[in-house]
Amino acid sequence: MKYIKKLTKAREFSSLLFLIILFAIVGCINSSFLTPSSIAACFNDSVVFTLLAVGMAFAIFIGEIDVSVGANLGFTASVVGSLLRDGHSWVFAFGVGILIGALIGLINGWGVAVLNIPSLIFTLGTNGVLRGLIYVYTDGAWVENLPAAFTAFASKPLIGDLTIFYSVTIVAVIVIHILLTRTKKGKYFIAVGDNAGGATLVGIPTVQTKIVAYVLCGIFAAIASILYASRIGFITAIAGNGYEMKAIAACVIGGISLSGGLGSVIGASIGAIIMSSVSRILVFMGFSSDYDNTITGIMLITIVVLDALMQRHAAERIRRERLLNRAANSADNKGGEKA
Repeated sequence: MKYIKKLTKAREFSSLLFLIILFAIVGCINSSFLTPSSIAACFNDSVVFTLLAVGMAFAIFIGEIDVSVGANLGFTASVVGSLLRDGHSWVFAFGVGILIGALIGLINGWGVAVLNIPSLIFTLGTNGVLRGLIYVYTDGAWVENLPAAFTAFASKPLIGDLTIFYSVTIVAVIVIHILLTRTKKGKYFIAVGDNAGGATLVGIPTVQTKIVAYVLCGIFAAIASILYASRIGFITAIAGNGYEMKAIAACVIGGISLSGGLGSVIGASIGAIIMSSVSRILVFMGFSSDYDNTITGIMLITIVVLDALMQRHAAERIRRERLLNRAANSADNKGGEKA
């Protein structure tokens, strides 16, 4: 009973409940949506957004943001795809891609943590630079003719209809969640986001933690780019455009507070399933998938407003409790003086 209460109070529980209710409603409208293959497709389709959302979660945990992950994905996918097309080994191409992602994350972390430039401004600049580099690197042409074995790997199942990509990703998310919640250094990210000044006072390396958070964000974007290239089979100059909004929305819907210090990567992965399922849900409900970005924006605004209202309510409640405690202590002190 104790564990059930703890589970229901977790921020990601409401996201899971929302996902179940959403799928149930769509299933009532169109029963073919609730087939095992259709549900598995929703999970498989979310793998790229899950990786982006988990990486974004590290940035949001520390109270910052990274709006360059979509461009990071596009540029890294272009490089990895071209290397594979030109006959380089998978290991070499993947290594170069992850190194590029880590370097982009390091630059973002340096700008935000060391130079103290607002994360929205700095990563927006990085986004523009990367978008320009994609056109320079590819000459505006598509990166095509990727190896057949590479593109076929994306659809290989492992557990039922779930692909190898998604199965491994979920295991990775669980391991990361355990490391973040059970290890001392893993808890640094939440501590810095909750109170950076306080974290510094107790000996937590705030600057280094922020840099590591951005490096991890970049690495996850790079891994997502590899899976993206495998799933799509080609890379255009606008690959990953708008993915940063979906990654942020996935984190917020998954219960991660934009002010930092709250949430989990489990919640981010649940939010990613919701966000990636919007297009499929619209089709099953008889609407055009052109409404995807509109609905994503509406959901993001709604959740952010609700999160802000909840934080304001919590702050007011804490302030009221402090005032009541002070009043009670004052009354007790006066009573003791009279006695």
